[in-house]
Amino acid sequence: MAPRSTKTQPDDFEERILDIDVVDEMQGSFLEYAYSVIYSRALPDARDGMKPVQRRILYQMHEMGLRPDRSHVKCARVVGEVMGKLHPHGDSAIYDALVRMAQPFSMRLPLVDGHGNFGSLGNDDPPAAMRYTECRAAPAAGLMVESIDEETVDFAANYDGSEQEPVSLPAAYPNLLVNGSSGIAVGMATNMPPHNLGEVIAAARHLIKHPGADLETLMRHVPGPDLPTGGRIVGMDGIRDAYARGRGTFKMRATVTVEQVTPRRKGLVVTELPFTVGPEKVISKIKDLVNSKRLQGISDVKDLTDRAHGLRLVIEVKNGFNPEAVLEQLYKLTPMEESFGINNVALVDGQPLTLGLKELLEVYVDHRFTVVRRRSEYRRGKRRDRLHLVEGLLVALVDIDEVIRIIRSSENAAQAKESLIARFGLSDVQTQYILDTPLRRLTKFDRIELESERDRLRAEIEELTRILESDAELRKLVSTELGQVAKKYATPRRTELLESAGAPVAAVPLEVADDPCRVLLSSTGLLARTANGEPVFDQEAKRTKHDVIVSAVPATTRGETGVVTSAGRLLRLTVVDLPQLPESPPVPNLAGGAQLSEFLTLEDDERVVCLTTLDESSPGLALGTEQGVVKRVVPDYPSHKEELEVISLREGDRVVGAAELRTGEEDLVFITDEAQLLRYAASQVRPQGRAAGGMAGVKLGDEAKVISFTAVDPAVDAVVFTLSGSHGTLDDSISTAKLTPFDQFPRKGRATGGVRCQRFLKGEDMLTMAWAGPTPAKAAAANGTPAELPEPDPRRDGSGVPLKKPVAVVAGPV
Repeated sequence: MAPRSTKTQPDDFEERILDIDVVDEMQGSFLEYAYSVIYSRALPDARDGMKPVQRRILYQMHEMGLRPDRSHVKCARVVGEVMGKLHPHGDSAIYDALVRMAQPFSMRLPLVDGHGNFGSLGNDDPPAAMRYTECRAAPAAGLMVESIDEETVDFAANYDGSEQEPVSLPAAYPNLLVNGSSGIAVGMATNMPPHNLGEVIAAARHLIKHPGADLETLMRHVPGPDLPTGGRIVGMDGIRDAYARGRGTFKMRATVTVEQVTPRRKGLVVTELPFTVGPEKVISKIKDLVNSKRLQGISDVKDLTDRAHGLRLVIEVKNGFNPEAVLEQLYKLTPMEESFGINNVALVDGQPLTLGLKELLEVYVDHRFTVVRRRSEYRRGKRRDRLHLVEGLLVALVDIDEVIRIIRSSENAAQAKESLIARFGLSDVQTQYILDTPLRRLTKFDRIELESERDRLRAEIEELTRILESDAELRKLVSTELGQVAKKYATPRRTELLESAGAPVAAVPLEVADDPCRVLLSSTGLLARTANGEPVFDQEAKRTKHDVIVSAVPATTRGETGVVTSAGRLLRLTVVDLPQLPESPPVPNLAGGAQLSEFLTLEDDERVVCLTTLDESSPGLALGTEQGVVKRVVPDYPSHKEELEVISLREGDRVVGAAELRTGEEDLVFITDEAQLLRYAASQVRPQGRAAGGMAGVKLGDEAKVISFTAVDPAVDAVVFTLSGSHGTLDDSISTAKLTPFDQFPRKGRATGGVRCQRFLKGEDMLTMAWAGPTPAKAAAANGTPAELPEPDPRRDGSGVPLKKPVAVVAGPV
């Protein structure tokens, strides 16, 4: 092994070893590190509301000329310029700050106009890499750096002394309050919510005019935060504490509405979420709670968010659960309600302080006074310098021939300069400017322009001097400029402020109570339930579409009802699945109902003929078929069967009408297409089991068929409606209709032919439609629009009259 080489020390080497206490070294190093983090990284300046990295980004974009009217550039280019010239840290910190300033859901007034993927709410979708995204300054960024080139703010050396950077920005609006801030330093942190630009500027202008204004007065202008994502703030006590002492807490809630998200179900539609909360976080939490059985009543969660409609999170609520109670569970268990802890820590003269609302506004207003004063001094100086030159040029123009003679007779420029100063009493600067001015500028027209410029400069200098010498004028100017910013950039408030959450929703039971209700079926096939067991239709109300109810039965919200079809089937229907009609005002139609097809699957030639209760203590169900068969069904409906057969039909036969008997004293009414009406007591029909085929109900002629079967209570006023037509034609113009009092038709025996109910006119040979039931009767067209009925005709076998509008269905009151 080769011997280890030894390094000889130089002759003048002197070893020095310093003994340093590790405690002192740690204290000193840590304090230096803590100060660096507090002052140079994590906390914003109370004047412009910017952290150093944000200020450097905006200033460098200003230096690069990335104004709102210029094209976008790669974000990587901006990040590289900032990192290379101003920011002594990595590119990720710079790009993260740039991305946040471009996010409309993070900033109430975005400072960067970005192209590309800049992330999503809650960071569910992270932003793309800076090589894929582009940016330029937003209009608000122009306000932040406005007049920065007029010596309005101090500059300091960058990290290596090669560049100059602003210590703060001029900030034409209170950015710290408008956009808020968050950051974690060493031993302290800041967390400030965004506010509405118009409200903050209104408070600042009030403070300018009334420096002694108290907090209560300022809160009339700034009642609370205005979050970019909207939502609701519940409870104002924490906000008042924060505005008074700089610390406080408030609750943020999502904006939620209860809607009929499907024909069968209600749901909770979320359109706004709490600040910094994304939909993916909410969906994930809901799914975890549902899987762990901690959250009940939710069947599905869908994120229907898009660019056209914005955030739309649909939470479907199971039938039988109160949406309001489910919502209260969501507020309690998910991020749909979050707390925001306000901690108004910002740098004031390099020192971290906790500030209330008034102190924040005072720091900004004082900064703005300084900016406007320094800007005015700069502009006055520039105008004085220009006026000095203009006045000198005008002196030369008075005797331009002498000026030219002196210049021509001089040996060199220095001699010409000295001669002009001696001859006209000009200053060195004025003389040099005259010598540098081209002869083409010394015309008569230019003299007029120079005199006009001189007068304008003197007026501007006078105005700037007046502002600088008067505190009232300075305050007025600052207030006016703030008002102009508000007029151009202020937007309506997005966040709703609530003193409290209102009545506790938890008092509402989670599941819907099994209260009495009524199930309704409209002539257009719409199903719905009422909020109680009482009739909800105002018979005196103006007629509207879908207001003809062909069947209505009492039920309970968590119960079931039956649906009888033309195929002789009875299908079960869960009542709680049906949409509920509002309780008040009285509903004149069933437009809020859902189509039958949402709940039942029917054959192509099968239709619903009526609704029925499944009460086995009732007198039973009466049915009539097209071939004249009648049946009273024994109310025996096994609960384990979803589908029951209530009549065995002959081949080619079908049920044309059915009705649940309430008392057993009703009259059964058959009407055939030959215009024969048979009426007899329901007691003449013996109840049969569900499998039976019924018995003869009406005697039919050759080729005749039953077109209507109903049950009518003889104790109430009733009418018979008939509509005539002709075989082989569908022309409504040759149809006539008749409305006849029901008591004009006598009772007959079962299985007889009955009596004539309408006399046919020329061209008529059949009835196309008929109905018998209680008054007042309502008619409708096939699409559910109201139709008029003819005046009652006391003649039992009289002829009909033409209709003003086609009638497809007639029904009585519910």
